[in-house]
Amino acid sequence: MKRIMVIGCPGSGKSVFSIRLHEKTGLSLYHLDNIWWKPDRTHVTREEFDAALASILEKDEWIIDGSYSRTFEPRIKASDTVILLDYDTDVCMQGIIERVGQTRPDIPWTEQTLDPELMELVRTYKERNNPVLHELFRRYPDKEVRIFSTREEADRWLKEI
Repeated sequence: MKRIMVIGCPGSGKSVFSIRLHEKTGLSLYHLDNIWWKPDRTHVTREEFDAALASILEKDEWIIDGSYSRTFEPRIKASDTVILLDYDTDVCMQGIIERVGQTRPDIPWTEQTLDPELMELVRTYKERNNPVLHELFRRYPDKEVRIFSTREEADRWLKEI
């Protein structure tokens, strides 16, 4: 476990999980939101983002936290382990509600209100992304894939490693 991709719906706790995994393993941690977004809520160009991601993927060891569905395949291809936090939509919705007003290390600003666009991403995440992810898992059978359905399952696994 040297190249780990952590994915899941917004609000699932990818960043918190990734930070805890980083603390246990010592692997470098990269939050894709910090690569894409600028503090003023604008973002870098797609080319800049892709170049930064490609540079990370070339490294020997990493944890990459974030969804960014158009990058699923290159990240899965480069990883040895994929962790999917596949929680109920209500759990993820509660996660985005609870983070309003919280300063977080995984995004370069503090959200002051609940973003309707983000809420829509949460509502549609499973139907849009899970079929794509499961097809990619079949396409790359050499990858270790861990799918957690609850925070308790994920927490238990983190304690065991």
